[in-house]
Parts: sequence; C-alpha cells; structure tokens
Amino acid sequence: MTEALARAWIALINTTAGWSVKARSRLAGLIGELLWLLVRPRRRITLANLRACFPQMTEVQRRALGRRLFRNIARSVLDHSVLWRGSRAAVEQLVRVEGAEHLADPANRPLILLAPHFVGLDAGGLRVNTLVRGVSIYAMQSNAAWDAQLLAGRRRFSDPLLIPRRGAAELKEVLRAMKAGLPFYYLPDMDNGPVNSIFVPFFGVPAATIPMVSRLARVNGARVVMAVTEMTADGYLLHFEPPWANFPGASVEEDTERMNREIERWALRLPDQYLWTHKRFKTRPPGAPPWY
Repeated sequence: MTEALARAWIALINTTAGWSVKARSRLAGLIGELLWLLVRPRRRITLANLRACFPQMTEVQRRALGRRLFRNIARSVLDHSVLWRGSRAAVEQLVRVEGAEHLADPANRPLILLAPHFVGLDAGGLRVNTLVRGVSIYAMQSNAAWDAQLLAGRRRFSDPLLIPRRGAAELKEVLRAMKAGLPFYYLPDMDNGPVNSIFVPFFGVPAATIPMVSRLARVNGARVVMAVTEMTADGYLLHFEPPWANFPGASVEEDTERMNREIERWALRLPDQYLWTHKRFKTRPPGAPPWY
C-alpha cells in the first residue's frame, strides 16, 4: 500500500467517526466483499488456514466463513474512526467491559493480558488504556503514514509503553515495565519464525509459537488473564476472564500448548472474527512441506 493510498484510507475511516455502528456496518459489508474479491493473497491464506483448522467443513462453508471475516475486518477498520477521534466516553460506549474485577490482585503480582488476534484487538487495547496504563509490543508497519496513525491511536488516554518488535531485546523492556507495575497486553499467536519458537499444536497442526507467556510467568510469577475483544452488533465487548489456575505448569511446552488451547476455544466461539488472514503456519517443522 502506497502512502497516498494509506492517507486515503485514513481519510475515509475518519469520515465515519460520527456514523452509527449500523451505518459503518453497512459500508463495511460492501468493502469486505470487495476485499474478498480483490485481495487474492489474503483470501488464499485465509482458506488455507481454514482447511488446516476446520477439515470437517466443506469448501463452501469455509468460503462463507472467510467472507464474513473480511466483512468483520472491514468494520473493525472503520470503527477505528471512533478509536482515533472519539472522546473517552465515546470509546467506553463503543467497547463495553466484562470481568474488569480480574485486573485487581491483592498480592500485586505482575499481570499478562493475553489478547489473541481477533478483529476487535485494537478496540480492546485502547479500552484497556481507559482502565490502566500498560505495556505492549507492536509490529511496525511498512507504510509510514499507516504506522504513524496506528501508533498515535494506540497511545491515547494513558500513554502506554509501546515497544517495537525487534527480537530478544524487547523481553528485557517488558520485564522492566512489568516490575514497575504495568500490565502486559500481549498478542501471542503470530508465527515470528523459528528463532525462540517451539512447535505446539494449534487445531492439531504444529505451529511455531513463542513461549513468552510461560517464561514470563516463571520469571516473575505473573498472573495470566485472557483479554478477548468480541465484535457485537452494537460495538464490542472486552472479556477479561479469571486468571489461569495452576500456571505455570510442569513445562514450558505444556504451558504453551495450554495457551493455544485457550485461543482455540475462543476461535471456535468466534470463528469469523479470528484473523485467519495471517500465515499462522508459515514456519514448518523440519521436513514438513510448506502450507502456503
């Protein structure tokens, strides 16, 4: 995407700031259908992931699910108009919260908010900023205009500490921030290559997964709370679940398998909101054929 196109997208998004959710949804339906038809690489990746994770589905069912996902992605993009420009009250109205009591801890232990890649990820992240000041790792975008806009939006309300992804050094910064009392809003389900990853099942398929959650919990005794943001007909609902019991477990591998099972549980609950557009199985075990 060129900078000119990115700026055009940003302008289009911002024009919808005063619209109702229903109006943005109608426009998103049209945009999502266009994206499904025109953005063939992401469509192919989506269908490849759905074949891996839902072999029991027919191809017709997978394509229907993929089209719903693309419409939901389009709506989540348009909803950024409120995230970027809306008041705190407007954001709080758009993104409701369930289970905020799980953020508190009498023992004041460090906290990991586990936020998998669902379409409401940014909405949930900004809503967290209205509750606490936190720390997160973000991937810098190749397009400078889009990167600057996303970063400015994510920094609203509590000036969170946002650490660019750049390898092992980021872990030390996260540990320092957590020691200072900042909860860690962590996106755990990307294939970042074989370095520092282990292979654990995701929907029965070996998936290269960073075992950071287990390692952090072992180092600093952090609690782990699932923080999944569900897109609803009238906005979003940020779910904070109770902290995981008996974690960490017997091994890093066991802990990381558990994490993927928890993500699977939510992906089964919201299959057309999980971002199947990413190459989750890009890194393959030695000798395994490529998936994409």
